[in-house]
Amino acid sequence: MKKKNVGTLLLFLILGWLAGAWIAKLLEPVKALSFLTASTVLKWSPQADLDIITYDITIHLKLCLLSLAGIITAVWLYRRL
Repeated sequence: MKKKNVGTLLLFLILGWLAGAWIAKLLEPVKALSFLTASTVLKWSPQADLDIITYDITIHLKLCLLSLAGIITAVWLYRRL
């Protein structure tokens, strides 16, 4: 059994998510498929002021059913390697 790389898994996940998001963007004009293209935004904003260092980071993650399908397909392809 060969050892799989975590970096490769992350690459597959990001590419699957991106492919699903692009397909959702292309299918947005089709009203019958709106349940697949409707997206939910997850927002995370950690911030701190520690006298010597201050940070404020905002991360937005956009998820829809097609991007989730892309992530699942990416995991399936990764496991088939």
